[in-house]
Amino acid sequence: MAERTAFLSKLIGIYCIFVAVPMAIQKQATLAMVAALVHDAPVLYLFGLTAVAAGLAIVLSHNVWSGGAVPVVVTLVGWLTMLKGLLFLFLPPPAAAGVAVWGNAYQQYYYVDVGLAFVLGAFLTYGGFKHRSSSG
Repeated sequence: MAERTAFLSKLIGIYCIFVAVPMAIQKQATLAMVAALVHDAPVLYLFGLTAVAAGLAIVLSHNVWSGGAVPVVVTLVGWLTMLKGLLFLFLPPPAAAGVAVWGNAYQQYYYVDVGLAFVLGAFLTYGGFKHRSSSG
């Protein structure tokens, strides 16, 4: 695995864990924040810009579709982040809300979302730290 893949795997993985744990603990606050975000056009636009920048950075530096699960998952995260950011930039807030929170299904499957974020984080963190640097 390339050094860049290991770095991005650790970065994305730890980020997902750091996001999933507070989400699990503070469900109502997270639901309120997401609802406020997707209905505030200027904030949604700023979030879209940020997501596009983060996704584009991953895609341009790591567009790897082979070499095992970790490199492909890192690449997929980059593409999906960029695409979600673009949707937030171009869709009006009501349509963006559907993309972000899936209507009432988001509340119903909230802990599935949290669990997926945590599992993704654990997988990528483990994969990134399992990698041994060839220089050391």
